[in-house]
Amino acid sequence: MRETLTDRVHFLRAFVANPRQVGAILPTSRWAVRDMLDLADVPRADLVVELGAGTGVQTGEILARLGPNARLVALEIDPDLAKLLDERYDDPRLQVVCDSAENLDAHLGGKRADVLVSALPYTSFDAGLRRRVLDLLPVALAPQGVLLVIQYSPLLLRDLRRRFPSVQQKITPWNVPPAFLYACRADAS
Repeated sequence: MRETLTDRVHFLRAFVANPRQVGAILPTSRWAVRDMLDLADVPRADLVVELGAGTGVQTGEILARLGPNARLVALEIDPDLAKLLDERYDDPRLQVVCDSAENLDAHLGGKRADVLVSALPYTSFDAGLRRRVLDLLPVALAPQGVLLVIQYSPLLLRDLRRRFPSVQQKITPWNVPPAFLYACRADAS
């Protein structure tokens, strides 16, 4: 309980400091994260990338599902939240990176993600940043990879469909507000 309250305070501070960058006043619920991760085969992934790691709600669940020889690269632009993640998870499979999602390629060592998890607040981004980040996502995925996106509005659906031939969507009520979940694949099969 204490960790959850502390996380909420950290997250709220990050939101107040930069609301367009954070996009929400509370971290995503564990239930919504589990619903989202159920849309991909995380245990079989060699490389998972997380964009917008926040306080680690997704990070912890990804690590719980991740294979013993797999790798998780978690990008978080807020230095305080990145430090929190680094201190919280002592796991050799995890690499916490304090950087913008725009620089994703620089942190993958030429690899492509089997699962890419994004909790970025796309609708809060200016149009140019949103386009640049979304354009990177199909390129960052392995051929059979899946992009998982969690949002608090359905406004991103059209942008995702422009970039991915297969977009599965689901709404999870186990979040405040209810969350829109998307599983996007470059492989339409």
